[in-house]
Amino acid sequence: MAIDKSKIREYSTKLLTCRMRLLASHSFYGLLLAHTKFALDEKCETAYTDGKRIAFSPVFLESLSDEETEFVLMHEVLHIVLKHCIRGHDYNQEAFNIACDIVVNSNILKSCGDNYRRISIGGEPLMHLAPNGNPGHMYTAEEVYDMLPKELKAKKSGSMSGGGDGSDQNKGSGQGNGNSQQGKQGKSSGGKSAKKPRGRGGYFVFDDHSFWTNDDDMQDIDEWDKHFEDACKIVSIEDPSNTCGALPAFAERILKERSKHQTNWREVLDNFVQDEFNDYSFNPPDRRFSDSIFMLPDLNEATETVKNVLFMVDTSGSMSDNMISQAYQEIRGAIEQFGGKLEGYLGFFDAVVVPPIPFSTIEELNIIRPFGGGGTRFDIIFDYVEKEMADNPPSNIVILTDGYARFPKENVAMDIPVLWVINNDEVVPPWGKHTTITV
Repeated sequence: MAIDKSKIREYSTKLLTCRMRLLASHSFYGLLLAHTKFALDEKCETAYTDGKRIAFSPVFLESLSDEETEFVLMHEVLHIVLKHCIRGHDYNQEAFNIACDIVVNSNILKSCGDNYRRISIGGEPLMHLAPNGNPGHMYTAEEVYDMLPKELKAKKSGSMSGGGDGSDQNKGSGQGNGNSQQGKQGKSSGGKSAKKPRGRGGYFVFDDHSFWTNDDDMQDIDEWDKHFEDACKIVSIEDPSNTCGALPAFAERILKERSKHQTNWREVLDNFVQDEFNDYSFNPPDRRFSDSIFMLPDLNEATETVKNVLFMVDTSGSMSDNMISQAYQEIRGAIEQFGGKLEGYLGFFDAVVVPPIPFSTIEELNIIRPFGGGGTRFDIIFDYVEKEMADNPPSNIVILTDGYARFPKENVAMDIPVLWVINNDEVVPPWGKHTTITV
């Protein structure tokens, strides 16, 4: 059934007006929403994002007050920016959806000065506390997921959409005082009957997450990273004092994490990786250096991907949590600088090797957890490569360590290039290439 044109104009005006209000009151969210398309979907019961657009059920949109509409817009755009739409593939989907909403709602609540009305639909604040009682904005969706009850995560996976059968909808009394994990939807302030959220185990999700995808191509990650960084820069310039919640705490945290890595991995790996990566082509040469006496290679965009790099992180007792965290940031920095064109394995070692796990994105890196805490042996890395990776040996090995162990003879590397990333100025490896980071 086609939507009347006058109604379409009404809905468009409502959404654009709310976006303009957010530009004035919470400019970070308003700037991000400027890059988002809006849509109407009569098949949807409430609202959703698929990573590119934000869609509303006409009935649901009409039921929302302007303030509630602003909340839904902030909620959906945060799912996009935090890349929830392409995360959690291996998790129970219903439980992961709950974790994502707790994180998103809590971040919005904090951005709005702990005004519970700003995360409410139908007069009741929605879930925003992690299961341990702390605000969800303190954690990632994966960390909140780990805290959820086992029985909730053991349920059969499926999409969590608004509307549901309402079987659990009357549990609890909402989160108005911040002490309860569930919220109810009844009549919205707009006077229309709003859709009730679907509940599981006392947790409620109002929007439809079934449009989230396992296909990373559905969301241009690099593009949204740029939108995020641009919004942060603009807000910081306009409001350097960060008053009125202009730059959300989670945005500051992400910016801080991204700035932690110290290594120019593009330069280091370009000078380190083997020629067979075909990162460069001498035909044609780089014209920027045409006056040079040297013929310098030009970057070959078509075959720029750096593959099969083995990263090994030292998790021995001499490596503090801060040192291991710094190593993680360096690997994240490498992935970010290569813009999705760096693929390889991440493993850990102390006196034994934890089998490396493949990764190609930061999302995949985030779910890999460190193990270790014993003594340090470097030779076991190469023993593992020889015995367990003989069919597909790494093209290069990058070892992040404090270097406080006996270095084996160079021949153990079996002619595989090795880069030592040392976190101090005291240790200089006797062979291989090395670079230094400081903690």
